This record gives sequence, C-alpha cells and structure tokens, in this order.
Amino acid sequence: MFLRRVEFADDLPATGFPFELPAVRHLDTIEFEPVTLFVGDNGTGKSTIIEALAVMADFNAEGGGRNLRFSTHSTHSDLHHHVVPRWRTRPGWGWFLRAETFYGMASHVARDAELNSVFPDLHTESHGESFLDLAQERFQRAGFYVLDEPEAALSMQGQMILARLISESVAAGSQFVIATHSPFLMAFPQAAIYEFTADGIERADFDDLPAVSLWRRFLAEPSSYYQRLLSD
Repeated sequence: MFLRRVEFADDLPATGFPFELPAVRHLDTIEFEPVTLFVGDNGTGKSTIIEALAVMADFNAEGGGRNLRFSTHSTHSDLHHHVVPRWRTRPGWGWFLRAETFYGMASHVARDAELNSVFPDLHTESHGESFLDLAQERFQRAGFYVLDEPEAALSMQGQMILARLISESVAAGSQFVIATHSPFLMAFPQAAIYEFTADGIERADFDDLPAVSLWRRFLAEPSSYYQRLLSD
C-alpha cells in the first residue's frame, strides 16, 4: 500500500468552492486501505476530493497518468494545494480514470505515440469495452489508482470484471481509491468506506449505507416504488 492517509492543511480558505463543502470543511484526516471507497449523494464532494487526490499524486486532472497531459476544459479546484499526503512509499506508477472525461482522454490516448501502440483506437469500442480494456492494461503494474464513478461506463457484468481486475491488481501490490454510486462496488471485500453527507464525511459499514438500504427496498418491490414515485 502506498498512501497511508491524507491530512488537510490548516490554511484551508473559509469560503468559496470547494471549501464550503461539509466534506472539506469538517475533515481533518482520511485513512486509507488497499481499497478505499467514497460513497454518498450527488454534490457531497466525492469527486472533488477524488480529483484533489489524483492531482496531488501528479496525475492529469481530466484522467490519465503522469505522462498523459491534456486539458479540454479545466475545472479542477485548488484543493490539492491544501492536501498533505502521508505516503508509506511514493508510487512509481498509477492512473486516474474518471467516467465523465473518458471520451476526451481516449482522444488524447489516440494521439499519443506510445499509448497508441497499445490502444489503437478506444473510440472504435463501446464506452464500457474501452474503459475495461484500458483498465486491464493499466492495472497490470502495481500502482496507485484513482477511479471516479467507474460504474457509469459499465453494465453489471462489466462491474464484475472490474472488481476482478481490482482484486488481482491489489494482490500484486496496488492501491485503489474509488468514488462510486454502485452498491456492487460498495460491497468490495475489506474495503474502507467513507460516506459523504450534508454533515461531512465519516467511516461507514456497507449494511448501514442509505444507498444499500434503498436499493434493497426497491428491488424487493419495484412496482410499488414506481407507483408512489409517479403518483399525483
């Protein structure tokens, strides 16, 4: 494992995005495991902190590694300037995969001579296929990997393949930090789970997550849920 924890510096601004987010304002330290998951509702700060961790590790803010540099529309915050990493060992290899900018990253991979020889054209495959192909090739080396909502590209079967790739990579010495809405990925064995809410962020157990409870209730009686949802 590479990253033991991150601490937030004392000089965090008091106002402005993303410093007014509860997950940032009320957070001092995050402790990491070989697989660490960030879960919670939209807008609670998962992707913001994931992005800060990726930039802190010197990955491209829109996805990629240390050598793949591109920017289609720079939106990342200054939070990474206020994150203090506590590395056990600094990783020599890693990658940042984020679903929302994957198309742009695939376009720049196609223009990179070294990567193009490995991935001739990711655009010729479906979003999920290209995502898994890139993950399978990148995760072969022990490294530090940051994933932002990977399930957005994947079917349930695709998520199962991704979980297997993550497990094999962790066994080879890798570490993963993942922001996700997927209950399947939330159940990853022995993962540390941090729940992001309107009150901040705290360590949580899989069975106590609201998303897990909601999905269980919905799948138990989907028709009644839709009746209530769509009724006047």
